[in-house]
Amino acid sequence: MAVTGDETEAGTTGDMSAYQLHNPGSSLSQGMAMAVAHGSQQPTEDVSRKRELRLMKNREAAKACRRRRKEYVSCLETRVTTLEVENRKLMAKLQLFHNM
Repeated sequence: MAVTGDETEAGTTGDMSAYQLHNPGSSLSQGMAMAVAHGSQQPTEDVSRKRELRLMKNREAAKACRRRRKEYVSCLETRVTTLEVENRKLMAKLQLFHNM
């Protein structure tokens, strides 16, 4: 790592912004990988336990959602049948009324 900048001006004014750190072998992706590696301090057991818990909760929620949807569709089918019967009765009544 090398320090570049105008040392004489920075030394007299006390301005450290003139100095820049330069590492020719580093890249942004390596820096990001290091930040990610240092950011994950949790043990892998804890992470996998949390993941399994989340997946289990998701499975249960999906199962409940499918059950509710099935009940909803069943209710709609019953309503359709009831309305079709009522519609047939009203159509018959209308036919009878027109034939008078």
